[in-house]
Amino acid sequence: MAGATNAGAYLAVKLYTSHMTGMVSSIADNVVLGNVDLALSAFGGIISFLCGAAITAIMVNYARRQRLNSEYAFPLLLEAALLLCFGLLGAQLFTIKGMFVPTTVMLLCFMMGLQNAVITKLSNAVIRTTHLTGIITDMGIELGKLLYFNRNTSEKQQDVVANRDRLMVLSCLTLSFFCGGICGALGFKYIGYLLTIPLALLLVLLAIVPAIDDIRVYLRKVIK
Repeated sequence: MAGATNAGAYLAVKLYTSHMTGMVSSIADNVVLGNVDLALSAFGGIISFLCGAAITAIMVNYARRQRLNSEYAFPLLLEAALLLCFGLLGAQLFTIKGMFVPTTVMLLCFMMGLQNAVITKLSNAVIRTTHLTGIITDMGIELGKLLYFNRNTSEKQQDVVANRDRLMVLSCLTLSFFCGGICGALGFKYIGYLLTIPLALLLVLLAIVPAIDDIRVYLRKVIK
């Protein structure tokens, strides 16, 4: 999902909306070069991403305190709704500016922050899905352990052992992001903004069951 959205968004707005490292660097570069508008534009993207992550934290923590089944479902449903907004209004939103940046960019950055925070909370800060720098770094560490030759290990020393299961998970995440990117780029190239409809439906399918369960429980309490 992150790969498809990120790749499709680049074709739409010529910006990788999950790349906060690049945006911070862009602010620094443009401040030095005196390009105030570009610096403010990158700042607006960062603030939008930050707000998306904060909203996810609020929703997930509320669901946890209320012991809801839809702990991670409602942020995903919100992302699905925002994807549909991007798909249906993307071209029009690009002409409207907010927070120093086109509203389309704000919306996409917000969605990336939203999704990244969902998986961060879900994995206890082990995995981030909207960017691969940390994932590929961890893959390199595990690969280094895998290739390390343990020799003359004393009783006080432990062998260097790779976590093969973790390496497999990280490899699958990278491959999934890449495949999503291919699908997103092809989809946006040939069907344009309508690409967001199947992406949004996929998110709804992932999240709708626990959300319906919580709604049923709530309705039963109200009826009683």
